[in-house]
Amino acid sequence: MERVRESIAPRVFYPSALIILAFVLVGTLWQTEGTVGDEGKEMDFSVVLDNVNTWITQNLGWYYIFVVFGFVLFAAGVGVSRLGRIKLGPDDSKPEFSRTSWYAMLFSAGMGIGLVFWGAAEPLAHFASPPYASPETEAAARDAMHASFMHWGLHAWAIYIVVGLALAYAVHRKGRPLSLRWTLEPLLGDRVRGPIGDLIDITAVVATLFGVATSLGLGTQQINAGLDALGLADAPADSSETNAVQIGIIVVITGIAIWSVITGVKKGIKWLSNINMVLAGAVLLFVFITGPTLFQLRELFTSIGYYFQNILQTSLDAGAFPVEESGYPEAGGFQAAWTAFYWGWWISWAPFVGVFIARISRGRTVREFCLGVLLVPTAISFVWFAVMGGTALHQAMGGADILGLDEAAALFAVLDNLPATQIVTGLATLLVVTFFVTSSDSGSLVIDSLASGGNLEPPKPTRVFWAGAEGAVAITLLVVGGIIALQTVSIVTALPFSIIMIAICVATVKALGKDPGAVRRSRRTPKSEAPAPTE
Repeated sequence: MERVRESIAPRVFYPSALIILAFVLVGTLWQTEGTVGDEGKEMDFSVVLDNVNTWITQNLGWYYIFVVFGFVLFAAGVGVSRLGRIKLGPDDSKPEFSRTSWYAMLFSAGMGIGLVFWGAAEPLAHFASPPYASPETEAAARDAMHASFMHWGLHAWAIYIVVGLALAYAVHRKGRPLSLRWTLEPLLGDRVRGPIGDLIDITAVVATLFGVATSLGLGTQQINAGLDALGLADAPADSSETNAVQIGIIVVITGIAIWSVITGVKKGIKWLSNINMVLAGAVLLFVFITGPTLFQLRELFTSIGYYFQNILQTSLDAGAFPVEESGYPEAGGFQAAWTAFYWGWWISWAPFVGVFIARISRGRTVREFCLGVLLVPTAISFVWFAVMGGTALHQAMGGADILGLDEAAALFAVLDNLPATQIVTGLATLLVVTFFVTSSDSGSLVIDSLASGGNLEPPKPTRVFWAGAEGAVAITLLVVGGIIALQTVSIVTALPFSIIMIAICVATVKALGKDPGAVRRSRRTPKSEAPAPTE
């Protein structure tokens, strides 16, 4: 226990733990049942979350859209500029992991569980209620794929790059601890060692935990839906409801995650990430072969073209004007319901994914980091949506009764129309489980590193504590409001951290611009005589 006390950063660990504990207690105790006249449900924690969600999405949706577009420009600009030649580590450092393992780990930690949940569900939801076209038309199908590509493409990974690049540079190039405060050292100087730095790390810990808990909640609902499809456990008909099965799933999976996080990055997390990729590839290949293959291929290339043709317009579309014939006739309705949630979700995940990919990216150049993280996972996401979402749309347009289902059940409804339903449903459920575990153990390790002052190998008892805290928050969110509560917490926790991310962009450009590795070498200067990095 003495080692545990010495390893934590008390000014970060204890305030973060108290905030999480307070949230769990309030969410558990502040619940009511019934309604009051015509005014709806009595004021309880779920109503508060719903009111907060409504206010932020309606009044600050434009802010999320604007700031995330700025992150895309930052990630692409730094990657292709002269700053891209800087090594994330000493000039002679080599990557710690192979490219295959590197991509597998960052993708699994970045959004794997969300892709499985929304791969079929989101295109179907947009097909039924499209942002611009009339519902359930060919134009609605085009809108459905385009919106899905927007939400899971370059913008999401640019958000991760902002944090990941800054931290990778601070840790591997400058020798700083693995702590978010050091990303702002170029702007704040020694003040990052004091209360300001503590506040930055506390914000990162809380945002990370709630972001991961959101994904765990979604994964739990989908595992329950998969067990229901297999005839092993009943699932609630509505995603706003929860049951004992879902709570049990969280408890069991959290236990597995605790084992994985104890073994560390090079064992449990690395193995599970590689297993994730194999299972995901198997499910994807099965649906590609047994589904409407030609339609999927056409949809992939058509949607990619439409995505890049309209990327500027849709990146800045804050919904100023109503579109009466669409599924969201009010101004800003689609952005409030979908885009603001996604951008908030990715921002709340940014500390977690950013810290994790920084941890595994030593030895890579800034250009390799930016372009690799930006393009490769985006391409995989596009293929996933073209296959899973394309199959779902093809079935819906062909008359299959799969519209209007709960989001968690959408994937299994699509698989039910393909051969070998039970086998592939079992594999898909197992895939959600492995992604679930990977998200939980990776998140726990990152949170523990932040709460211990940047320790790359925090003690096992605190790893167990944070893994358990994630499970407790996920259970609380499911009980108080299901998917709406999950979405709300992501959007709320993202708001303060988005401001920190803007400052991180400025600090990163300032630090990279002064790095000797960014100086264009003269042809006369031998590589061995190039200036070494300075502290």
